[in-house]
Amino acid sequence: MSGDAQADIGLIGLAVMGQNLILNMNDHGFTVCVFNRTVSKIADFLNNEAKGTKIVGAKSIEDMCRQLKRPRRIMLLVQAGAAVDAMIDAIIPHLEAGDIIIDGGNSDFNHSNRRAEQLQSKGLLFVGCGVSGGEDGREIVDPSTEILFSVQKKVNTNRKVWNY
Repeated sequence: MSGDAQADIGLIGLAVMGQNLILNMNDHGFTVCVFNRTVSKIADFLNNEAKGTKIVGAKSIEDMCRQLKRPRRIMLLVQAGAAVDAMIDAIIPHLEAGDIIIDGGNSDFNHSNRRAEQLQSKGLLFVGCGVSGGEDGREIVDPSTEILFSVQKKVNTNRKVWNY
């Protein structure tokens, strides 16, 4: 658990979805810094499922933010609702303008809009990006990707705005 900026993204929440997403990011070449409210879960994850990977742990939110390359990207996979707000409030003091918070929970869109406005007023960026589907999610999404990808919005550089 070092303090040098080395991680591409931070992820908070080491339940099953968080662990699997972290391992997936690692498999795709990204260095992930992990944090969990129950700190003992971090060492357990690093010494078991994440053993031998580039995944790093943080002993606090401040430590996690120090380990992230700029602009910092932090993804939350915590229970929707008050837990998301509490985590955002805890993260804000350690961020700077241009840093990004991604809510990976299934938050109500009204809450996401409120959070985006709150963070924008501080120069921070917010993405509401619910991650769901469980272990079988890809089997459900795959038959629809051709249609979804063909109609997705593109920015003026012809890059896709949304991608799987």
